[in-house]
Amino acid sequence: MEWSDVRIFLAIARHGTLGAAARALHLSHPTVGRRLRALEQATGHTLFQRTADGFIPTEEGNAVIALAEQMEEGALAIERRLAGQEKELQGTLRISSADWFGAYVLPPIIKDYARTYPHVDIEILTGTRLFSLAQREADIAFRIIPFDGPDIVQRRLVRLPYGAYVAAGLPEPVYGDGAGFRLITHDTSTGQFPDIAWLADSFPQASPVLRSNNRNVQSRMCSQGIGIAVLPRVVGDQMIDLRRLKLPAEPPSRDIWMGYHQDMKRLQRLRAFIDLVTDHISRVQNPGDR
Repeated sequence: MEWSDVRIFLAIARHGTLGAAARALHLSHPTVGRRLRALEQATGHTLFQRTADGFIPTEEGNAVIALAEQMEEGALAIERRLAGQEKELQGTLRISSADWFGAYVLPPIIKDYARTYPHVDIEILTGTRLFSLAQREADIAFRIIPFDGPDIVQRRLVRLPYGAYVAAGLPEPVYGDGAGFRLITHDTSTGQFPDIAWLADSFPQASPVLRSNNRNVQSRMCSQGIGIAVLPRVVGDQMIDLRRLKLPAEPPSRDIWMGYHQDMKRLQRLRAFIDLVTDHISRVQNPGDR
């Protein structure tokens, strides 16, 4: 059985439809369907049950998923090791982060990197999805929580302060009350956010008006006067339509973690980027050293 066939089998098992698997693999829908049929004919087994809701692994299919994942890890390890030996500062560097980090923290770093290393193509992947470092969906990632996967080299990069904001033209809400105001909060389906709990406790008489899992959306809604929002100060302080509230207590700050797979530690374009990020963050934290 060839790795390319196993790769398609796993993509269908994980995504549930031929279309979703094709998009994940950057292949055409007919190609994925044709390769699956050929694989089932070659093995003599039906690996998926076709239903109205998608493709569900059969008993035979479920029996080989773990073996297929072992084969996948071996193939990916080979790819990572070979990629990690690349010495030239060229190729593609994939960076994963939250939307606001990509929009407000990374731009000056990327500007310097692109000017210094013009032969490296940079790809920024943002959103709530955690792109896999092991599967090389990203070469390096920035997150607000530590990495829990095996073989990940990580470090706490910086602790970023948060602030509470309202639209520039609005009056000051009363801390410990909040009557007459509404709250812009975060979607907590993907986890708990200490700043959102702080916001509700600090303005108990203000009721939630809007939830979003995107800090950029929260900041824009706040700038329209819709409600009070807690934002990373690197976001809120850069928006001229927002005013940071002067309160007796500030929202909890958050750590930013940087991580990459250990097999990629010798990849030169990655090492150069890490050095630049570290230098930039150091200068931001210690402006007197410039």
